[in-house]
Amino acid sequence: MSETLKMDYIEFYAPDLEGEQAFFDSAFGWDFVPYGPDYRDIKEAGVGGGIERSDHAAPLIVLKAEDLDAALGQVRAAGAEITREIFDFPGGRRFEFRSPGGTRMAVWTTLED
Repeated sequence: MSETLKMDYIEFYAPDLEGEQAFFDSAFGWDFVPYGPDYRDIKEAGVGGGIERSDHAAPLIVLKAEDLDAALGQVRAAGAEITREIFDFPGGRRFEFRSPGGTRMAVWTTLED
């Protein structure tokens, strides 16, 4: 079965990144890898995740795609509003969108894909 467009990562947002990390560590025992002053990758949480220093309220659900360009076309054709075109980040590429119902989501692929 293809792994394309399966939920792969949940990105949490908090203006107090250190406080949110301390809470997740204390409450759930999760480990973290810092990627600069404004991002922490979450380890040992059951599904990939991260915390970004931001005022966004809701978590961002991130799907994984084998073909990022095809996924972009697919979600655009289904009526999504593309809120951030494809961009590179350490280890991959992704784009972000809002579904017709207002859910913020993203799709990513690794650099090796």
